[in-house]
Amino acid sequence: MSEWKETKLGDVAEITSSKRIFYSEYVENGVPFYRSKEIIDLFNRRDIQTELYITEKRFKEIEEKFGVPNADDILLTSVGSLGIPYKVKPKDRFYFKDGNLTWFRNLDKKKINPDFLFTWLSSNVGKQKLDEVSIGSTQAALTISGLKTIEILLPDLKTQTAIASVLSSLDDKIDLLHRQNQTLEALAETLFKQWFVEEAKEEWESMPLSKMANFLNGLACQKFPPKNEIEKLPVLKIKELSSGITENSDWATTDVKPEYIVKNGDVIFAWSASLMVKIWNGQDCILNQHLFKVTSDNFPKWFYFLWCKHHLAEFISIAASHATTMGHIKRGDLDEAMVLIPSKHELEKMTEKVEPLIEKIITNQSQIRTLTALRDTLLPKLMSGEIRVKMG
Repeated sequence: MSEWKETKLGDVAEITSSKRIFYSEYVENGVPFYRSKEIIDLFNRRDIQTELYITEKRFKEIEEKFGVPNADDILLTSVGSLGIPYKVKPKDRFYFKDGNLTWFRNLDKKKINPDFLFTWLSSNVGKQKLDEVSIGSTQAALTISGLKTIEILLPDLKTQTAIASVLSSLDDKIDLLHRQNQTLEALAETLFKQWFVEEAKEEWESMPLSKMANFLNGLACQKFPPKNEIEKLPVLKIKELSSGITENSDWATTDVKPEYIVKNGDVIFAWSASLMVKIWNGQDCILNQHLFKVTSDNFPKWFYFLWCKHHLAEFISIAASHATTMGHIKRGDLDEAMVLIPSKHELEKMTEKVEPLIEKIITNQSQIRTLTALRDTLLPKLMSGEIRVKMG
């Protein structure tokens, strides 16, 4: 380890934040303005729905006077959900909220590879260092002064590049599979829209969504704590449905009815707070309340999945209209959402086209999980020097 040297982050990067943008400066269209929420979405490879913008004029004014994020700069969430990094891409054009995000700019590329720094910040090694300098009890935060003092163990640039290359190749494969799944799902939705919206037949019967499929509400999993360290599974809540199982996820006993165990490929519908419909792409887990596990004895998976997605915008609108702290829908809303039922022969023909798309998505999700596990295993070992990369 003699060639690995401890270096303070403040010695290899300028660590700063943005210029304050006031509420009155937000506009409906213009240059995207990111907060922690958008950075977390980008890190998790989710499409972001930008809600805030600033004018082109204001952006150029800031760019000329103070600078804006450039390729290879890194933004780090610094309040609440701490330590989520995002490395700016060449085509990115946005500004961001001061306080919420910290900006690593003007990296000394003679000392540190930007991909290596990004990967280090993503690793358990980096996260532990960030935790050590965080402040606050009710809401944790990272300060610029604290971040500057963090010491990172750096090998020579050639080794940094090799390590980043190994991990980036895995990330590239994961990204490719994610993009492929987005394309497959979009194709399935296009076929669905063609059949059931644009070319729907008058003679098709209709029935409520609630009768076409079974909507199993999850358990109050806090009432089912693990009985031992073997017979337990993580709890699937809305947070996990969005971001996956983590070390912070809750656990519950496996001594529950089998239907409450969620498996890879199951259709899950979050009906409260952040409404969404997803094909679960993780390990076995226990279904928590506020989530439906959607199944059907009479219709194929693609059919009830896409019908749930078709009504999702309407359900989100209903949830938003409820004057509660947490918007939600009721079973009555499922009763009122109607589904068109084609003939048995037509449904079979449709299934021949759409089912392979859904099955490929599920297969890709399994590959993503395997590659992610490999990356997460290698990452801390490579970043600490425990495993060395062979260089030709």
